[in-house]
Amino acid sequence: MVTAPHAAAASTPSDGLDGLDPAWSRLVHVPRTDGVGRTWHVLDNQVDDAHLTLLCVHGNPSWSYLFRNLVRRAPVGVRVIAVDQLEMGFSERSGRLRRLPTRVDDLCELTDELGLDGQIVTVAHDWGGPISLGWAQRHLGQLAGVVLMNTAVHQPEGSPAPGLIRLTRSRPMLQNVTVKTASFIRGALEMSHPRPVAEVRRGFLAPYLTADRRAAIAEFVADIPLDPDHPSAAALDGIAAGLGLLSDVPTLLLWGSKDKVFSDRYLHDLEHRLPHAKVHRYPGAGHFVSEDVDAVGAIVDWLGVLGRGSAPVPAEHRSSTLLETHGELGDQLAVAESTGLAGSISFSQFAGSVETTAAGLAGAGVSPGDRVALMVPPGVDLAVSLYACWRAGAVIVLIDSGLGPSGISAAIKAADPAYLIGIPKALAAARTLRWPGRRICTGPMPATQRKVLRVIGDLSELRSAPGHLPAPPTPEDVAAVVFTSGSTGPSKGVVYSHGQLEAQRDALTKLYDITTDDRLVAAFAPFALYGPAIGISSVVPDMDVAAPGTLTARALGDAAVAADATMVFASPAALANVVRTATELTAEHRAAFSAVRLLLSAGAPVRPSLLRAAAELFPNATAHTPYGMTECLPVASISLAGIDAAVGGDGVCVGFPLVDVDVQIRVLDALGRATGELTGEPGLVGEVVVRAPHARSGYDRLWHTEFAASQPDGWHSTGDVGHLDELGQLWIGGRVSHVISTPDGPVTPVRIEQAIEGLEGVASAAVVGVGPPGLQRIVAVIQPVSAPRSPRSAALDIVDAVRAAVVGVDISAVFEVPALPVDRRHNSKIDRTRVAGWASAALAGGRLRKL
Repeated sequence: MVTAPHAAAASTPSDGLDGLDPAWSRLVHVPRTDGVGRTWHVLDNQVDDAHLTLLCVHGNPSWSYLFRNLVRRAPVGVRVIAVDQLEMGFSERSGRLRRLPTRVDDLCELTDELGLDGQIVTVAHDWGGPISLGWAQRHLGQLAGVVLMNTAVHQPEGSPAPGLIRLTRSRPMLQNVTVKTASFIRGALEMSHPRPVAEVRRGFLAPYLTADRRAAIAEFVADIPLDPDHPSAAALDGIAAGLGLLSDVPTLLLWGSKDKVFSDRYLHDLEHRLPHAKVHRYPGAGHFVSEDVDAVGAIVDWLGVLGRGSAPVPAEHRSSTLLETHGELGDQLAVAESTGLAGSISFSQFAGSVETTAAGLAGAGVSPGDRVALMVPPGVDLAVSLYACWRAGAVIVLIDSGLGPSGISAAIKAADPAYLIGIPKALAAARTLRWPGRRICTGPMPATQRKVLRVIGDLSELRSAPGHLPAPPTPEDVAAVVFTSGSTGPSKGVVYSHGQLEAQRDALTKLYDITTDDRLVAAFAPFALYGPAIGISSVVPDMDVAAPGTLTARALGDAAVAADATMVFASPAALANVVRTATELTAEHRAAFSAVRLLLSAGAPVRPSLLRAAAELFPNATAHTPYGMTECLPVASISLAGIDAAVGGDGVCVGFPLVDVDVQIRVLDALGRATGELTGEPGLVGEVVVRAPHARSGYDRLWHTEFAASQPDGWHSTGDVGHLDELGQLWIGGRVSHVISTPDGPVTPVRIEQAIEGLEGVASAAVVGVGPPGLQRIVAVIQPVSAPRSPRSAALDIVDAVRAAVVGVDISAVFEVPALPVDRRHNSKIDRTRVAGWASAALAGGRLRKL
C-alpha cells in the first residue's frame, strides 16, 4: 500500500518553463469532487466561441506540459484544455488514492464544471488513454474525435506485461524509484529519441521536485491491472469493451515504436478494436512520441480534415481480374527460374497450383485481410505463393531484399504480417530477429530445423490439408503492401488495392503493346510477377536480386534463349554489368537477343549512354525507360530515340505522361520549397504531382506522410522536382529535398551534374548546396574515372573545366573523391544529402574525411 501524502493546494507553475506561456495556466475548483471539492491546474488557451475543444489528458509520469506545443499551435477557433490530473502536476494533492474509475469520474466532474457543451476531441497519452476513453464513452453526443498516443486498454493475449512496469511494481523498487527519488520520471525521459534538452527535462520535472509531490506516481504504477482481480481490472475491461461505441468516431493513433512500455503489440490491439482509426507509427520515436517527433503537426492536420470524410468509392460487384491466371493457355510456359526450364511451370499447372495452395493456406488459418509476408526469391514458388495468397483473400507484403537485414526487420515489424512464407534462410532470420508472423516454408524441412524455427508447415503439406476458400477478392479489397527501396528516404509500405494493381497491369500492357505472344525475361523482379496475370511467359535470369549488378551478359543470354524472349526488363545496374560482360555472349545468345522487340529499364535513372550501349546488344529492339516510383508506375515513358531528340529542358526528359495519368507541377518558392498551386504551364519548375488509376491507395501506418503526399486529395506528390515542356513532355531535375537555394533562386542539380559528367575523365558527379537557405553556394563533388585514393580539392584546370561546362552557374568549389555514396538497391542514386554534409564540413576548413 502506498502511503498517502500530505495534502497540498493546487498552484500554477513558476514562470520560465521552456515553451510554457504563464497566461495559459488557470486553477479550476470543482465543488462536487470527493464531496468536499478539489482544485485542478489546467492549461487553457481560452478561445472564445470555439467551434471545437481539445481535451488533453496526460499519463504517468507527466503533466499538462506534455501538450504545451499543441496549445501553442492550436488552429484558429480551437480551444485546448490540457489538464493536470488530481494528485499530479500542479493540481491539488488531496491525500486520497485515486484509481481508474475515480479518475474517470474526476474528469467528468471537471468538464461539467467548465461547462464544455460543444464538440470535443479527446487527446491522450499513456494512462491518460483509458481515462479519456472512459470520459468519451459517457459523452458520445459531444465526441467529435479521439487521439491516442502510446497507450493501452488491454494486455494482449499471450504476452507478458511490460518488463519495466513489472520491475517498477516490485516491492523493493516501487517507493524507491517513484517517490523517494525522481528516477521514474528521469528514466521515462531517457527513453526519448533524441534525449530532451535540459530545459525540457526541467519542465517535466517541475511539479515533482520533492517526494511528497510524487506519491501519485507510485499510485498510478500500482493501479495498472496486471491480473484479473485487481481493483481497477473491471473498469479497464469495461472501457476496452466499450470501444465498439466509437466505431463511427474519427480516431487517430500516433505511436512511437521504440517505446519500451507501450510497444507495437498495444498499437495492434487498438487497431483491432478501432479498425477505422487512422494510424501513424513513428519508427524512431519512443514513449513521449510528441517530444520525439512532430506529432502535434499530425494532430493539427488531422483536425483540418475532421468530419470532411471522403467520397465513397462505388463498389464493383466482380472478382479481381488479377486472379485470371490464364489456365486456358495450357502447356505454354508460365514461369521459369534462372537458366534452363527445370524449375518451370505451365499455365495450366500454375492455375491448378494457385488454387490448391490457396485452399491449403485457408486450411492453415489464413483469412481474408490477413497479411502474408513473402520472403521468397523470384521464380515459381514466389509467383504461386503470391497468387495463392490473393485467391485466399490475403494481403501480400513485399519487402525489397536490397534493404539489408536491418531495413528488412524494420519493414516487416512495421507491416506486422500474420503469416510469413519464406525459404529456410528467411525463416532463420525471422526466428533470430523475432519477426512477426506464423512461419511457412516453401519446401520440406528437417524436423529438428522446423522445430527450432517454429515452422507450422510447408507449401506441399498445406496443399494436402485444404480448407474452404472464401469468395475471391474484389477490386476494392487491399491486395498488397509493397515497401519502397529506401533509395530516396526511409522505406515506406505502399498500399495497393486489387483495382489499382489491375490498372497498373493494364497500363503496362497498353503502353508497350504486350500480348500473350510475348515472352519476358525479367531481371527486374517486380515486373515478373505480372506475367501470369497478363498471360505471358516469364523467365527470371540467374542473378542475386538483392544486387542487380550481379547480372551477367551470359546469364541474361541463357534466360533469353530459354524463354525465346521478345521482351527484356532490367534495372540500370543490371544493364550496366551486362554491357561490361558482353564479351561472354555466344552466337546463340546474340541470336536470342536479336529476337527481342522491347528493352525496358527502370528502377533508377538510366543514363542515355548506358541505354544506348545496351540497345546495341538488342539490334531489333526498341529501348524504353518508364518513369515512375513504387507509388505510381508508370507515370511516363520515353524511348532512346525520344531521349536523343529531347533538347532544352532542365534535367532528364522522361517522356510524355500516359493517357490516363495527370501530371501537374507545384511551383517552388524563392527558397526552393514546393508551396505553390498546381499548374500545367510549361517551363515552371516545381514538385511533380501525379494522379492515375494505378497510383497507390496510401501508406501503411503512416497517415501523416500519406496526408502530406496527397494534396490535393487524390493526387500523389512524388518528391521529384521537374517541369513540363512546350510539347507536354516531363523533365526531372532531381529531388525537391536536393534543390539548391541560392541568392539568385532555386537551382536543380541534375542538369549541372549531366554537364559535368560529359567532361572527359569524369565518372559521376554530385552537385549540392552548402549554407543557409537562400544563401547556399553550389559545390560540385566528382568521382573521376581514375579515382584518387582519398578526397581532395580538384586541381585548377579541373575546376576551370567544370565551370566552363556549366556556364551561368556559379560553382564555388570542386572536390574529387574516390567514390560517391549511392543507394544499396540500385547502386546509382547518389545520396546528395550525405554529400552536402560532407561538403559543408570541407568548406568549413575541416580535414577532408572519407565520404
